[in-house]
Parts: sequence; structure tokens; C-alpha cells
Amino acid sequence: MSYTTADPGPPALRLASTGTLTYGLSVGEVLGVSTLNGARLIAGRAGLDRIVQRLNVMEVPDILSWVKSNELLLTTGYPLRNTPQSLDNLVADLDERGLAALAIKLGRYLESLPPEMIEQADRRGFPLILLPNDVGFDDILNQVLTDILNRQAAVLARTEEVHRALVHIVLCGGGLQEVVNEVASLLDVAVVVLDAEQRVLAGAGPEEHIQAMRAFNAVSTHGVPPQGGNPALSGGDHLMVPVVAGGFDHGRILAYSPDGSLRETDLGILERAATVAALVVTKQQAVAAVESKYRADFLRDILAGRAGDDDRVVAHCAGFGWDLDRPVMVVVAELDGRTRPADAEGRAARPAETEAPAARGRGADERLAQERLAAAWTAVVRRHDRGAAVASFAHEVVAVVGADADDALSTGPVHSMLKEASALFAEHLSVRRTFSTGISRTVGSPAALPEAYEQAVKAVRVGRQLHGSGARAHFDQLGVYRLLSLVSDPEELHAFVRETLGELAGDDEAELVDLRRTLQVLLETNLNVAETARRLHFHYNTLRYRIGKLERMLGPFTEDAHLRLNLTLALHVLRMRGI
Repeated sequence: MSYTTADPGPPALRLASTGTLTYGLSVGEVLGVSTLNGARLIAGRAGLDRIVQRLNVMEVPDILSWVKSNELLLTTGYPLRNTPQSLDNLVADLDERGLAALAIKLGRYLESLPPEMIEQADRRGFPLILLPNDVGFDDILNQVLTDILNRQAAVLARTEEVHRALVHIVLCGGGLQEVVNEVASLLDVAVVVLDAEQRVLAGAGPEEHIQAMRAFNAVSTHGVPPQGGNPALSGGDHLMVPVVAGGFDHGRILAYSPDGSLRETDLGILERAATVAALVVTKQQAVAAVESKYRADFLRDILAGRAGDDDRVVAHCAGFGWDLDRPVMVVVAELDGRTRPADAEGRAARPAETEAPAARGRGADERLAQERLAAAWTAVVRRHDRGAAVASFAHEVVAVVGADADDALSTGPVHSMLKEASALFAEHLSVRRTFSTGISRTVGSPAALPEAYEQAVKAVRVGRQLHGSGARAHFDQLGVYRLLSLVSDPEELHAFVRETLGELAGDDEAELVDLRRTLQVLLETNLNVAETARRLHFHYNTLRYRIGKLERMLGPFTEDAHLRLNLTLALHVLRMRGI
């Protein structure tokens, strides 16, 4: 085999085995320098794209201890003159250490190379170069190293120039789209920035190219470390770099060229673009956080009745893109497994009263779950109702959405939102969490929103108490619990329970708790003794004995309908305990 300068070889851009980008000359380009005009490639043509970053001269037989990856090793064969039979093993050892190629002068110490060595080099794609006798190693070293340094200097200079241009765009107020446009213009390829969920944040180029990059990122992200790591190049047509800031993965920036025209300097440019994109994303997130807090504060004031008259509220909300001048309902979503603080009177405290202490008390996992819940609800509500108001408080996510005549817990737009929010919330959590949802009645003015918010909060709490985690409850569907929840003084309810149930109101004695359970089932079955005995797995006579004991404690409830009603209500209040 032979290699001529007419065959320039592939561009010198590769990912080293460590995943670090390496700039240098390919073996093919090294063969094209003037001092190697007479050199011949005698084996390993498949390795012509290996990168040469440094050169070394073999002067000792135990050279393996001194070589480094991406080296071009030069030798006259002097250290090998007495052991030509080990030359094929030398190729394997050098290849395993990541050397770029081996260049040999024959004649003085080695007459020829054994066929086994050439076969081994061809099999491994390890270039073997036969050097002309009239060229000195110092000439090769000087010219190749000079070319490598010049290449690196040019790459760094262009990359730095691009970095300054991109930073200038940002300092002049440009955003991701302007950064992407500049990179696409510099590289003459399609460029896109995707977030961690495959959403296009900014793109430049034909739509089909942007979609191709989304598909490439979807199947390749697992190969790119999430916390900053190495870029990935696939087949010469895709270039991908993670956008990382503050230890957080914000997505990917990708370049795409269907004709495989990406050049050796393109990855350096894309890395600088990723740094600038991270700066833009961080700035946008900081601005969004301030805006989100401002929106949440105003919505909190509305729900607390402190935002002013209806005209002021409607006008102010219009600036946020919220449309509250229509029939609306309040939807409250709360994470399960967390107790909502109460005020001194036992009522659920308003958002403004508890946010700071609760935020300080939450751990990292709780904050992550709350943020994920807020993101899920915000995305879903925006998709269904662009005029809706949505904000995250310390303990819940609150949305004020347009009311529809078809809205019910099992049908309508709110039902669709609940399903989509649940799926989106669970999608990116490593630990399974659930949330409960409460829905208020429809109201026609901002002045009625505080009452609607209280209804939604009560629906969440009662629904969770009755149905467990993940409950979804509409205030109008709470039945008698709705009436009980409207009693403003919890102590009045507790006094009613104690007066009606007497000893059965407490949980201290297991026997009394068991008797209370018997009473509850009796009332649920409308005093059907046979059905109650079946449910409780009692003998008929045992149940008759228990009924007698209950009547001695509570009165003749089997004959007094009003007493049965009082007992039923008292048991409902106990079931609402903690609400």
C-alpha cells in the first residue's frame, strides 16, 4: 500500500478514548507535509484519521513505558535489531496504548518488516509508515510539531473570536435565538437549543433539520453525562454539547449538517456557544423567578381579598395575560404526605401567613417535588387555558381557570387537566409521589375568589381524608362534609361530638373504639342486624348484646330517628378529624 499527498485524509477532529476533544493533525495530514514527500504507508490505511498531537523517537527496547496516546513514534529500528521476531507484538502493544502511528527507517538496522507485523497493523488499522532514508528525524519533528501548534493556535484564535461575538450579542440584549442564528451563520449548518425535555428553545435552519436533531438528542442523551461531561459526534453530521450552568443540566445545543460538512473547529465553537447559552438560560431563569414571585404575590393578594376592587384586579391581571373577567373556578393541588399548618383557631392558614416558615422547613426532596408539581400544573394549564392564572405557593399550586358548563370532576377541561398534570408530575420523579386536588364552585367576579379558594382548600383536605392520597374532590360533591366544613369554629364541632358520643368519642380504649365501629356499621346499614353481623364477622347474638350496650351508653337510637341523625353527624365529624 502507498499513501500520496494527493489523498489529504479526513479532518483532524476526533474524540479521544477519554472522551476529551483532541486537536492535532491526522496521520493522513502528517503524510502530506513536505518533509515526508517520499514516505509510504505500508499498512493500516484504516487508521489514517488517527490524531497526532505529539512525536517521540524510539531509542530503547522498552519504549512502552515512555509512549503516550496520540503520538507518532519514529524509529530507525536500532533498539529492535536483535529481536525482529517481536515486531508484530510491538504493533499490538503500541495500538493498545493509543499511539497514532509508527514510522520506521529501514536499511541500516532492519532490512525489512516481517509479514506478521504488517498483517497485524492492517488488522488493527494501525498505520505503519516507511520513511525515506534522506530525511532527518529533526526535520520531521520540527515541521510536524510546528503544524500542530499552528493548527491549535488558529483554532483557539477563531474560537475566542466567536466567543467574543456571542458574548457581545448577549451584552447587547440578545437571547438564545440571536446566539443560535450567529452560530448557524458561522458554521453554515442548522443549529438548535433543546431543553432537558426535548422542547426547542431556539433554532435556526430548515424544520426537517431541527426535527432530525431532536430525534438524535432523544436517542443520544443517555450517552452524554448530565452534569457537564463530554460532547458527542455522530457520523460527521451531528455535533452535540450539553448546556450546563451551576451544576444543572439545562439541555443541549446541537449542530446538524446533512452533507457531513462539520469541520474540526466547529466543536470548539459549539462549546463556546453552549457556555453563552447557559449564561442566557440562567439569566432568563432569574428573570422568570422574579416575575413568577411577583405573579404569585399578586394572586395571593387576590385570594386573600387584599388586591383591591374588581376593576383594579382585572386590569392588573391583564398585564400578566390572566383573564379573570369571566366565570372562573379555583383549583388547588397539594402534595400528599405533608401536613398543612393551621392558625391558632385551627383553620388552614392563608398562603401569605405560612410560606416562609414552611419553605425553610422543607428538605431538598420536598422542594424538588413542589417545583415539579408547579411546573406540571403550569404547563398543563397554559396548554388548556392561556388566560388562566397559575402560581405555586408554599404548600400548593393554585390555578384560577375558566369555568365551563360541562366542567365536572369526571368530564370537561378540568378533568383533562387533572389527568395530564398527574402524568406529567410523575414523569420525572425518581420517587413516586402523589398530590390531591380540590375544585371550587364557579364564581363570576374576582371579589368572590377568596371564598372560592377556601372552598378548593376544603375540598382538598376533605377529599384526602375521605379517599386517601391522590384524591380529587369538587366542593359541591362533598355532601354533608361540605356543610360540616362550613362551621367556622372547630371547637363547636368537637363539643358536639363529645356531647353526642360520650365515651365513644375518644381513642384511648380499644374496646370503645371497637364499639364505635359497630355503631358506624349499624348506621350505615340502616340498623340491618344481619348485614351488620356479616360485615363485622359477629355472631347474631353477639351483635344483639352490643346493640343493647350501645343503647345504654347513647340512648335508644334504634327507635329515635333524630338521635340516629346526631350520631351519624358526630361520626362524620370524627372522620374529618385533622381537617
